[in-house]
Amino acid sequence: MEQRSIRVDHVGLEREPVVVVENFAPDPEALIDAAEVLLFAPMGEYYPGIRAPVMPAYFEGLAPVLTPVMREVFGAQERIGFTRALYSIATTSPAELTLAQRIPHIDGVAEGMIAILHYLAREDQGGTAFYRHRSTGFETVDAARHRRYLDALRDDFTAHGEPEPAYIEGDTAIFEQIACYDAVFNRALIYRSSLLHCAMLPNHIALPGTAREGRLTVASFLRVQ
Repeated sequence: MEQRSIRVDHVGLEREPVVVVENFAPDPEALIDAAEVLLFAPMGEYYPGIRAPVMPAYFEGLAPVLTPVMREVFGAQERIGFTRALYSIATTSPAELTLAQRIPHIDGVAEGMIAILHYLAREDQGGTAFYRHRSTGFETVDAARHRRYLDALRDDFTAHGEPEPAYIEGDTAIFEQIACYDAVFNRALIYRSSLLHCAMLPNHIALPGTAREGRLTVASFLRVQ
């Protein structure tokens, strides 16, 4: 395994931590091999592509990096537990995107929820960007902010119109990009699930739909207490 490295960025005005881990998994090639034999299918209404559950072996060798990060960066004191983990391949064409897929999103509003995005594509087919909602100034949307955010977003669509069918690229009338990260092979980003973010996917080329050639990632979600 290549040398693992960890850094912590603090993004935006809210200074939320984004942990960047290089050489995250001990054997990323084995993870791609495992993904190639899985049955991928649409899962849920928000992800613009196909997904498959990750096998438990995925988590072997990750405790040495995840345990200190969850404790030192995200304040875990009693418990660190995975809630789900999914292989994901982005395949949806820009013209087929729903409204929710054209704007930044959050992965959850519950306290203590942490997301891990692990890039497993050899070629950079689009990284991840983080955003500020202009009219509220929110960069995170927790349970206390959720209703106000949704109401403001509805007003934004009335004032500016809904975005055209396309993956978001940089700043818009409704959102401001506050940070972005390339999809480096075997890099992982770790951040609170309430942080507004979106994949930086290309609008001008087709997205391959196979684990070996496509934009393969693993999205994992943890709860810390």
